[in-house]
Amino acid sequence: MLKIFRTIRQKLLHEGKIANYIKYGVGEIFLVVIGILIALSINNWNENRKLDQQEKSYLNRLIQENKSDVLTFAAEIERLENNNQKIANLSNAFKDKDCTDSLLVLSAREFLIYGSLYPRFNPSISTYEDLSSTGNLGIIKDTGLRDQIVTHYQSYQAVEWDYKINADWAMPIDAPLFIHTDALIFDTAITSFLFPDKSIEKLADDLRANQEIYLRNAAIHYWINKDCIIMLKEIKEDTTELIKILEDVIKTKG
Repeated sequence: MLKIFRTIRQKLLHEGKIANYIKYGVGEIFLVVIGILIALSINNWNENRKLDQQEKSYLNRLIQENKSDVLTFAAEIERLENNNQKIANLSNAFKDKDCTDSLLVLSAREFLIYGSLYPRFNPSISTYEDLSSTGNLGIIKDTGLRDQIVTHYQSYQAVEWDYKINADWAMPIDAPLFIHTDALIFDTAITSFLFPDKSIEKLADDLRANQEIYLRNAAIHYWINKDCIIMLKEIKEDTTELIKILEDVIKTKG
């Protein structure tokens, strides 16, 4: 192509057609500029297509991780509600004057194994951390959507902070139960074998003698569980809504 242009230029100069040569030169520059603009447009189109694909990939990853979170939150809500039922069972056993020793001991065992455990919050945040740590949040072009995603994961941080506050508040109340009683004798899953054997009657007597300590400890865990259940239900609802928004965005992108 360059050889052809060169031949045409030489012919025009040789024939003395200066005006035609100038016109031809302008035309040649114009063609070169058009070629460069076309090449740039193609390159920009390819880059935008790559960014669109990357954006879709991130959005799909966010959808899958948030769907996993919804299941995790639902399972944790169910666990905490069951644990609170164990706490209520222990309270009812203490309050029932006709409660048998066996039922009281069983209630204490279930409380130690389940009711005395702390809530857990372990959402999936790897995709968001990838987006934020690499600076790829800008790949999500819709600034409104980007702000919603950031706000959503900030709410995760708020929940984690509330969980920590609850744990820090409860631990000093937990301590007397394990310092002043043999509560761990009721944890048949882990520690009961470390204690000398005691009859059901003796175990029940010990429980009744330390009823105030047990109930104080049970109440704090019941309160924390209730508080965390409320937070989990709210964050589960917010997560479900974000999933719907992300799925709608994916549909519009085709």
